[in-house]
Amino acid sequence: MNKVALVTGASRGLGFAVAQALSSSHHVVAVARTTGALEDLDDRIQEAGGQATLAPMDITNEGAMAQLCRSIYDRWGQIDIWVHAAVHAAPLTPAPHMDAKDWTKSMSINATSMGTLVPYIAPLLGDKGTAVFFDDQTIGEKFHGSYAASKAAQIALVRSWALETHSSGPKVLIETPPAMATATRARFHPGEDRDALEHPRDVAAKLVEKLQSA
Repeated sequence: MNKVALVTGASRGLGFAVAQALSSSHHVVAVARTTGALEDLDDRIQEAGGQATLAPMDITNEGAMAQLCRSIYDRWGQIDIWVHAAVHAAPLTPAPHMDAKDWTKSMSINATSMGTLVPYIAPLLGDKGTAVFFDDQTIGEKFHGSYAASKAAQIALVRSWALETHSSGPKVLIETPPAMATATRARFHPGEDRDALEHPRDVAAKLVEKLQSA
């Protein structure tokens, strides 16, 4: 196995599921802050015969991201896929009642971190790799202020990058997943019938199939 996939935000939800799905064809470098969840992911990947490198790091820590990218370069020289699923979902609240700490954390994780991640990871992708980001159907809805604003900023940057690399690579994709039974969704919609929602595992399988057939 000589292909490498970097998954940021791999400890839960769609990121966890995508990392697991990619492990059948890639060595997965899994990044998240929660060590225990990464170890659970590693157990599942190994049970299926795959391999992973765990990186329990905060994506907002520029020094940690620089060290990670240098380590990836030293070991493999490049990556084939980067899937960015890390997200902070601040509590829903009317705009005038937003907590300043929630706003700052949302912007830091969802938007500001991109100013480090994209410049550091793009050279690892080269002109042949693929980067995947996730848009959100809730952007623009009421009470989603800090989350929606930070995600919109992220996607605006990604759209610009996608246009810039359209002819030269890497391939930059923006996917809009359906409503899924994730912890993030549960924070926004407590008490919702989760049986009516897509399972992240199924969404991840479709995404990986799309990437492999592209």
